[in-house]
Amino acid sequence: MAQTFDASAYGRAIADVYDDVYATTISGDCTASAVNRLHELAEGGPVLEFGIGTGRLALPLAERGLSVAGVEGSVEMVRALRAKPGGDRIPVEIGDFAATRVEGEFALVVLAINTIFALPSQDAQVACFRNAAAHLRPGGRFVVEAWIPDLAAFRNGTALRLLSLSEDRVLAEAARLSPADQMMYTTKVNMTSDGLRLLPANHRYAWPAELDLMARLADMEREDRWADWNGAPFTDDSRAHVSVYRR
Repeated sequence: MAQTFDASAYGRAIADVYDDVYATTISGDCTASAVNRLHELAEGGPVLEFGIGTGRLALPLAERGLSVAGVEGSVEMVRALRAKPGGDRIPVEIGDFAATRVEGEFALVVLAINTIFALPSQDAQVACFRNAAAHLRPGGRFVVEAWIPDLAAFRNGTALRLLSLSEDRVLAEAARLSPADQMMYTTKVNMTSDGLRLLPANHRYAWPAELDLMARLADMEREDRWADWNGAPFTDDSRAHVSVYRR
């Protein structure tokens, strides 16, 4: 029997170290580029972020004068957001972003940093696209950032990679692949002088063309696709994409 999806599980496990862990894998320049691009795409209108987390994107967007709201599965992640300057002014609904509704219409809905793959099935991902479209005003945009599955990186269905290495932290990731279900089961190993933390996460990965079809099922069309937030061309060699869908 399939396990019931718990939208709060990931944040509950990682919230207290989330910012420290991802500071080693996401550069400040990358975040700044994402904020610049999202600010441009919003065209001054209100923004809704699915999986708002600790506010890496939402807080600087709000600082630029945009109205920002969020949906987040984890109370712990929202608590971390609230502890930051300006975090108490961003309204957040707690729940599964494939189904949770927020009052109002938005110019932009954002689903960044591969969070679409946190949803456990194709049906849930289709529901997420439909939920995004339901929040958009006519002409509004849904932006999805995701990696491209690299099946060649796996040997006998498993892979181990070093994500970052410094004098005070080693971050590695072990992964097991289930191609029949398009599932990747991962555990990050975060090693610091304070000890070792295991950070598990499951990913129901999808190819870019599959996401495009999900958008069409939600009455949206792809407007743009880039290899990164700076707008680099998406090519055969791209390992990630930023896709923009328009209602």
